Amino acid sequence: MRRDHLQSELNAPCGPCVPTAIQAPPQKLPDDGTYSVPQEERSLSHKRIPKRKAAIAAGSVVALGAAAILLPNANASQDGSSDDAAAAPKTLKAGDASDLASQLSGLLGEAFGGSYYDGDSQQLVVNVVPGDNNNVIVQAKAAGAKVREVENSWSELQDGASTLKSEATIAGTSWSIDPRTNKLLVTADSTVTGAKWDRLESTVQELGSGMATIKKSSGTFKPFVSGGDAIFAGGSRCSLGFNVTAGDGSPAFLTAGHCTLGGNEWSDSQGGQPIATVDQSTFPGNGDFALVKYDDPATEAPSEVNTGNQTVQITEAAEATVGQEVFRMGSTTGLADGQVLGLDATVNYPEGTVTGLIQTNVCAEPGDSGGSLFTQDGLAIGLTSGGSGDCTVGGETFFQPVTTALEAVGATLGTGGAAGGGAGAGAGDEAGAGQEAGAGEEAGAGQEAGAGEEAGAGAGEEAGAGEEAGAGEQAGGDEAGAGAGAGAGQDAGQGVEDDSGLTESR
Repeated sequence: MRRDHLQSELNAPCGPCVPTAIQAPPQKLPDDGTYSVPQEERSLSHKRIPKRKAAIAAGSVVALGAAAILLPNANASQDGSSDDAAAAPKTLKAGDASDLASQLSGLLGEAFGGSYYDGDSQQLVVNVVPGDNNNVIVQAKAAGAKVREVENSWSELQDGASTLKSEATIAGTSWSIDPRTNKLLVTADSTVTGAKWDRLESTVQELGSGMATIKKSSGTFKPFVSGGDAIFAGGSRCSLGFNVTAGDGSPAFLTAGHCTLGGNEWSDSQGGQPIATVDQSTFPGNGDFALVKYDDPATEAPSEVNTGNQTVQITEAAEATVGQEVFRMGSTTGLADGQVLGLDATVNYPEGTVTGLIQTNVCAEPGDSGGSLFTQDGLAIGLTSGGSGDCTVGGETFFQPVTTALEAVGATLGTGGAAGGGAGAGAGDEAGAGQEAGAGEEAGAGQEAGAGEEAGAGAGEEAGAGEEAGAGEQAGGDEAGAGAGAGAGQDAGQGVEDDSGLTESR
């Protein structure tokens, strides 16, 4: 993970839920690029804001140990001026590559074997199963993609995933489609041993080495929730993903579904007055997302992600593309970056199985759940769900696609634009005005994720019935209440250097 220059000025308030008067001396990054917030600087103060300004800016947590400067993307799509050039792979931005991938998926039909973005050459690589019809290769090349002939079609890989689901749904396992290897990537965490490992390994072997590979993870899969300081519900903390407009026109935001297990009412300060109420939530099952409506219908919900001293304007929702560079904001660790590794991921958390996720190598920690996953040019990609590891050792992380969440809850990004239902279609189908705002504040709930004791979790343990939701049982030692760096990352104002062309926070 890159560690670039951090600014030390801690000044202007970045958002309603960001501490408004934090003073701290300039910090110098050590040679290893790490940065830790002194304990005395983690005490945060919040103030209520005027009625019409109650909105939360996405990612309104400072980028602690910010992973990267968001550099502008200099290359746009380029069309060849001759027949030869037109047939050559085009140079594309990641967002444009995502759009093209979606189009080719429908065009190639059963011959489509997935696609990924080659960041070095800035080209879209499309996998094609040629069969007896060479025309599909001609079509893909004519569209501007770099074509690679493979053995497995996308539908065959999905069939393999279905076999894993029916024969090896074991807590602590995951699988996703990796277009770069044209195989299923199966992962088992440290809890999968003995007979469980034998069962998983046997299933993978039945699929064949040409269809799936298996690896072990040193961590434990769990939703990234924790007790601490940010947005609160039932003693839990999460991060807000993106501000949206609900189907009835009211202001709302998206966060992780498991965050809502701790309570229905959310506050922007511990013990503070509720400012938003859960409207819809899914977890476990076909996703990990929730729609939370602001209680004040006059709330202003900006379409931006606040990374500290800068804001990234969110323009639309888009599908993820394997190989795409992405950034995550969260209330514990601030800004982190990495790449999309796999699509259509299934994760078997202790609380239950969640399908349809995005797999990445972007680090995350307890409290980052629900936070925004986005691109440097303003595309909303996902909501932080869970995974294993942390921002010290790394690990596997999974995200809920924003497009799917918008479609399911009937919301749009911002105050207008395309309906959420269309957002999912094909990358880049801007769901609305792109008003996402919000990371970092999420209402946290569902904390205990990972332990399986999260109230109301998949096991059917009625929230609070004995598992004391939010009581700090956070499975997996998620330092409940400790806040996993409680409030860390909230040192408003400290962020990436403003040489990227992005607008500073105001």
